[in-house]
Amino acid sequence: MCQPDTRSDHSSGLHVYDPGLLSQAQCEGDACVACHTKWPRPRRVLGVLPDGGPVFGCDECASIIGAESRIPAREVMVAAR
Repeated sequence: MCQPDTRSDHSSGLHVYDPGLLSQAQCEGDACVACHTKWPRPRRVLGVLPDGGPVFGCDECASIIGAESRIPAREVMVAAR
């Protein structure tokens, strides 16, 4: 039987994605974690990484899995290294 590539974080109710199975763009929020779409930039939270960082999805993928609504861009901005 196939094993899912996510597990549920019961404390937050979000799926935890394995960063080893994602591209760098997906881990950084620059591509949809489900379909790899980069434009328009995904804005819907589909889950988190083990370190707690959010992973995002495009509107179409988010609606398929029933993800939460859009979050304001100011809440997802991060400082560049």
